[in-house]
Amino acid sequence: MPVDLKNPLSWKNATGDADTMLQNLQANILKGHVRDHLGILLLQFDKGPEDPTEARTFLTRLAPLMKSAKTHLQEVKDHKQNGSNGASDTDTSPYVGVGLTKDGYLRLGLSEQAIDEAFEDEAFKRGMKGAHLKDPPTTQWEDAYQKEIHAIVLVGGADPGSVDAKLQEIEGLRTSSISVIGRETGLGLRDAAGRGIEHFGYVDGRSQPLFLKEDLEEEESQKGGTSIWDPKQPLERVLVEDRLAPNKVTDFGSYFVLRKLEQNVRAFRQAEDDLANALNLKDGDRERAGAMLVGRFKDGTPLTLEPAPGAHVPVTNNFTYADDAGADKCPFQAHIRKTNPRGSGDFESDSDESTHLMARRGQTYGERSDGDLPESGVGLLFMAFNSSLLDQFEFTQKNWVNFADFPAHGSEPRPGLDQVIGQGDRPPATWPQVWGEEEGKEVPAVAQAVTMKGGEYFFMPSLPFLRSL
Repeated sequence: MPVDLKNPLSWKNATGDADTMLQNLQANILKGHVRDHLGILLLQFDKGPEDPTEARTFLTRLAPLMKSAKTHLQEVKDHKQNGSNGASDTDTSPYVGVGLTKDGYLRLGLSEQAIDEAFEDEAFKRGMKGAHLKDPPTTQWEDAYQKEIHAIVLVGGADPGSVDAKLQEIEGLRTSSISVIGRETGLGLRDAAGRGIEHFGYVDGRSQPLFLKEDLEEEESQKGGTSIWDPKQPLERVLVEDRLAPNKVTDFGSYFVLRKLEQNVRAFRQAEDDLANALNLKDGDRERAGAMLVGRFKDGTPLTLEPAPGAHVPVTNNFTYADDAGADKCPFQAHIRKTNPRGSGDFESDSDESTHLMARRGQTYGERSDGDLPESGVGLLFMAFNSSLLDQFEFTQKNWVNFADFPAHGSEPRPGLDQVIGQGDRPPATWPQVWGEEEGKEVPAVAQAVTMKGGEYFFMPSLPFLRSL
């Protein structure tokens, strides 16, 4: 029986084609793999399409170093049952992921026609450099991203030693015709409670779409429930048939986005202070200024639910903006409301809106000391899996993040851009001076504190495809 893409999957009970699909799928797609330590290699295959042997051999030799989605999920299950010195419940063996650009597939000797027939997503085929996302000109991107990238290799894990060893093993597989044109190093940040945060200090990684029934059960029983906001998504929202693989029924991959986003921590702290001053927020209420920019307090408490942090343990994801239609609690332009409007937008149903959500797998990069406010050198390696780059990642960037009229179309004043990652002209925005009251105050635009430094689109193929090269 073909894999049911219209619903979430129970991996523990998967049989037949569904179980084979899990054994053939790369890890980290259906469920995030631990990424406290991450190494990324950006590769070029120097020999042209007329001589693809070395590139193909390299990828084939990489395949045995990669674990499947099934292996990863089983490791997580075993670790939760057995424990390991108090380590994270996702403390498993290192993860190796591999993706190819369209140019990378050409260097493997595939024809333009074969690639056009295999991949329907036009964004993937033109690449990120051809996208119209209000990004900085490519001449301002970091050097590696200005070049033609053919492949990406990711190595992630909880232990830096095992990650470094795996990277060295992969480097040993390269020949002189396979060049590393760029490297990235991710290093997870955590707050005092052990929660993952980004460099502005806010809990990150919440509100993920869930594709596995076991994860939905955990969300229901341990993380605040799903009665108001249901994170359930069908497999077709993240999986794509790998048409270049041996078996079209059981071999799947996913479109992958990488974007390097540099964070100016000093500028963001100044924006928090400036907004608090403009709204005349005093004492403990000043913390609400930052929450209005992000949409959550630093501990993850949703601003639409509470005027202060700490009210929910665990921090809930079970909410919508139904009771905040006027944005007098959480502003329309707050980051998490822009990127997951939860009923705020002009959609016929929540299910229509949720088709644009994607599986985010981001990781922070750069180190800083407590109290340090760097203006550069730190940020987020934004990564996400999509079944359609056009309808998920690019739709979100164009129609939500960078569109000043979303989600309150036709309202005056306009909501403005996403206050964290929005790019383009920033109109003034209206902010609630008192939480929960309709009276608001228009404030000049918040300065942009996140700069896109480069990125690319990849397809993460099935393991059988890599083995077949």
